[in-house]
Amino acid sequence: MGYVLATLLLASLTSQIQASWTGTFGPVNQQPLFESSRSRPNIVFILTDDQDLHMQSLDYMPFVKKHLINHGTSFRKHFCTTALCCPSRVSLWTGKAAHNTNVTDVKPPYGGYPKFVSRGLNEKYLPVWLQSVGYNTYYTGKLFNAHSVDTYDSPFAAGWTGSDFLLDPFTYWYMNSTYQRNRDPPVSYEGQYSVDVLAKKALGFLDEAYEAGKPFFIGMAPVAPHSDIQSPNFKHGNHSNLTEVEFGPPVSAKRHAHLFQDAKVPRTANFNPDKPSGASWVRNLRKQSPDIVEYNDHFYAQRLRALQSVDELVDSVVRRLEEFGILDNTYVIYSTDNGYHIGQHRLHPSKQCAFEEDINIPLIIRGPGVPEKLTTDIVTAHTDLAPTLLTIAGAPLRDDFDGLAIPLTQNGLEQAKDDRHEHVTVEHWGFGANEGKILDWYPVFRLNNTYKAMRVIGKSYNLLYQVWCNNEHELYDLTTDPGQMINLLHPDERPVKTLLGLPLKKVVKRLDSLLFVLKTCRAETCIHPWRALHPGGSVESLKDALSPRFDTFYETQVESIKFDRCEAGYIPEAEGAQFQQGTFEAEFDPNWHEWT
Repeated sequence: MGYVLATLLLASLTSQIQASWTGTFGPVNQQPLFESSRSRPNIVFILTDDQDLHMQSLDYMPFVKKHLINHGTSFRKHFCTTALCCPSRVSLWTGKAAHNTNVTDVKPPYGGYPKFVSRGLNEKYLPVWLQSVGYNTYYTGKLFNAHSVDTYDSPFAAGWTGSDFLLDPFTYWYMNSTYQRNRDPPVSYEGQYSVDVLAKKALGFLDEAYEAGKPFFIGMAPVAPHSDIQSPNFKHGNHSNLTEVEFGPPVSAKRHAHLFQDAKVPRTANFNPDKPSGASWVRNLRKQSPDIVEYNDHFYAQRLRALQSVDELVDSVVRRLEEFGILDNTYVIYSTDNGYHIGQHRLHPSKQCAFEEDINIPLIIRGPGVPEKLTTDIVTAHTDLAPTLLTIAGAPLRDDFDGLAIPLTQNGLEQAKDDRHEHVTVEHWGFGANEGKILDWYPVFRLNNTYKAMRVIGKSYNLLYQVWCNNEHELYDLTTDPGQMINLLHPDERPVKTLLGLPLKKVVKRLDSLLFVLKTCRAETCIHPWRALHPGGSVESLKDALSPRFDTFYETQVESIKFDRCEAGYIPEAEGAQFQQGTFEAEFDPNWHEWT
């Protein structure tokens, strides 16, 4: 579709044609790229920090419901591909999975802004591409971790017409934030509430963008509802070792401090359960005591209170767009970097797991041609958002994207139910954090939180498959076990012989083979991984792959995933055998026609 769009855009350079928004994936006929015209749509992207979907945070945001949910489409099966701030944001803005950006942590040497720069990504991400097709681009709030008072100009973040970034080490200090505008030195806003400071800056950029008379993109990235993080060293503008920082509940604006006095973490079946679940270190967690549960309920309520300022930001932005008369020609996108857990599976407040609470996150889009009051279950991921935004802008798509543009029309969404891929790659490296109460048996950080996983969601199945770096395995059937309490592959669980009406081992072998491809996939292989296993094109889904005609192939020709060791970042040689195109030599197999 990207090549078609590119061809149409080039053709439009010689004729002044009216923009049309009836295509499956967005704009079909764009105005010439050199024309400064309001006919091309504007884009406002509001990106929160650590917002959950599964603890009903959106239910406490009336303006999000009024302006976005009621006037747009909610993507109920949207996933981040790495449940950690910096890797997730880099994947979002580049359209690439973390194993391809190799930004896998929040700090050097494996992540953070310096790693983003050293990987050459400062010239290869969304704002640079949008500017190349005539958009003005603006951003305020958190860009990446380790984008700090020391690194903000080494070099400056590229691609922005105007920027006002939150900087470390003050990013998560709600009442003592530091922002850095354009090429100016950082400015402290000690004593002011961070989200309110951001709201003023965001509306200022919106005014500036409107006055410029060009199509625009504005990113707004408030810190809420991330936990509050402080350290004595921060007061002097110094950084701290991660083991010295103090995590606390989010802080709300004073006007919201009285709200939600009775709010508690939803008591789902997987909340502080009597029996352990999961694998690796998660399975060894103790049941939380009443005082820990009470603290976590307070933590949860503080998240809801902190989100009220974000909700007000949404209202202010939509009303300003309406005042300018450009709301109907503006896409407003609302999402977050990753999800969050509090108490599920006995986990203390944090993210970084492959459970649904951490990876299945909000995505709401309103804009020209986007169906209103619609909820869809098509599978989408953060790696799909850069292609989607470029499609909206009428820009040519890159051939190295690991994601696929999301359909934004009724027809496109209907078509995607039948022909869109059904998988999401999920991966993580390094530590797992505890942002709640610190205990002897539950420290701030746990090492060896490295794993590869995937979600597979079809019309007749809903699965999570995961392999840890210690080679423990997890498999959940979310159709019958939505809380992911029964790891079908753990020896302590009751043995299960069948899944989806077939032998369990057969299904697991298909899943392991798919993940074997996805764990190092690039570009088209990330989107259509079954084609790498079945180049003849006869397999596009797990259902297709489960055909008996492929049993011999999967039993004899596909390697299994096995880590050689645990590492804190992406080091390919630590992760065992790697899939390579052409691994399966069909021409030497007399029965090749049976599996291609």
